[in-house]
Amino acid sequence: MEKKSIFNWSGGKDSSLCLHHVLQERQYKVEKLLTTLSGATQRVSMHGVREELLDSQAHSIGIPLQKVYLPEQASMSAYNELMEQTLSPFQKQGITHAIFGDINLEDLRTYREQQLQQVNLQALFPLWGQPTLQITRTFINLGFKAVVVCVNEKLLDASFAGRLLDESFLQDLPASVDPAGENGEFHTFVFDGPIFKEPVKYSLGEKVRKTYAPAADPDDNCYKKEAKPVFDTAFWFCDLLPA
Repeated sequence: MEKKSIFNWSGGKDSSLCLHHVLQERQYKVEKLLTTLSGATQRVSMHGVREELLDSQAHSIGIPLQKVYLPEQASMSAYNELMEQTLSPFQKQGITHAIFGDINLEDLRTYREQQLQQVNLQALFPLWGQPTLQITRTFINLGFKAVVVCVNEKLLDASFAGRLLDESFLQDLPASVDPAGENGEFHTFVFDGPIFKEPVKYSLGEKVRKTYAPAADPDDNCYKKEAKPVFDTAFWFCDLLPA
């Protein structure tokens, strides 16, 4: 019998590959996708993807989406309280596990496990410890399609924003950039692949440079357990427009 779970969904490649793995294994039944968004902009935290496109993903996947709206510049204590309020009711619904697409950020994994213990949920990390180049190539070879929506200006120039995540993209990455963007070098939006009933339609909008001051959202990849940003820099965002 499949154990009931929630799946922490960012809309990006690691989430998509991890969800595909879980659905194929059939050990856990994903009851809901859970996503954090900015309450001010109604966009996915850090990725900058519009809420409408997130809704389109969930509709094509066929799993209900639950959204958590984060206040601007939330403290870690406020973030933790909000997430506890969101997660606590799941136990009464028979949900026992929370699934994440994290790969190798030890501090983040420890934080998630500690927070989930407080609401009697167990954390699962199906992709944990796998080589990041292997993960990205597996994603591509399975037929997933993704567009790069955000890049760290210190590590990638604006031309990488808006590109498809394909073998050509990997070949063009500087050696200092993780091929899965695991250190926050880039973020993606997945619009097609084996978990989707139909592609999510979009068009490329304008590119915008923004200085990013991280809120207290661990999924921003700027997270450390002392709640300080790993970097203070600018990012290039490629806006995606619902088609």
